Amino acid sequence: MLLLSCPDQPGVVAAVADFVYRYGGNIVHAEQHTDAAERVFFQRVEFELDGFGLAPHEIHPALQPIRDRFGMATDVRLTAERMRVGVLASKQPHCLYDLLTRWRTKELPCDIPVVVSNHPDHADLADWCGVPFVHLPVTAATKPNQELEVRRVLREHGVELVVMARYMQILTGAFIAEWPMRIINIHHSFLPAFIGAKPYHQAYERGVKIIGVTGHYATEDLDEGPIIDQDVVRVSHRDTVEDLIRKGRDLEVAVLARAVRAHLEHRVLVYGRKTVVFG
Repeated sequence: MLLLSCPDQPGVVAAVADFVYRYGGNIVHAEQHTDAAERVFFQRVEFELDGFGLAPHEIHPALQPIRDRFGMATDVRLTAERMRVGVLASKQPHCLYDLLTRWRTKELPCDIPVVVSNHPDHADLADWCGVPFVHLPVTAATKPNQELEVRRVLREHGVELVVMARYMQILTGAFIAEWPMRIINIHHSFLPAFIGAKPYHQAYERGVKIIGVTGHYATEDLDEGPIIDQDVVRVSHRDTVEDLIRKGRDLEVAVLARAVRAHLEHRVLVYGRKTVVFG
């Protein structure tokens, strides 16, 4: 599977299709998008490797002439390879429960080698699912060392994607730099509205008629990373803060799962502060 982006120009689709054809490949799915304002072209191409004339590790180097010709960035992924996902959680269980359930039922095509939490509450759940659980408590005084230990644990388990399943700690720039655009967070707000703490309380005080949640990549700019998925639900003046929180939780699990799945299936291209998420 090939993900690519380049300045929009004639011949890109033909060149990519010809590359696959010349090495005996068969394209089974292709999707593309052009950002007319930025004049940038994006494409995702799935092709079969049975009978392909290049070994998987040879594909990316062989694309160099096309990259040079079109000023193209490319990423080659094997859909059969399962990504290793490390899950970070705090006290609230709903996103962690949902992710582990989807993983156990093989809905999410990945491996989950570890769950890390700053609270001990979910140890039994992780044990029941057969996933190692690491409890690393944190205080303001111990936060720097705790984060270093979290990173060490994730590294030790070969984690490629980090998922913040309502992990209520702010990650440092050093943490984010170790997994750039590979840390997915679920924010209980329809960003960019109501950023920061207690967004449902903020929404209630403003008397909003919809609430929403956002799945996005974590960056050093808090709650401003590229958005992968969002969803909303209607609310009314009859809803209390508790009602908003309850309805929001239903959205949080669904949006986080969709965002994680899109990343696992290599359907996300990041450019600038935005993403292209292929279907």
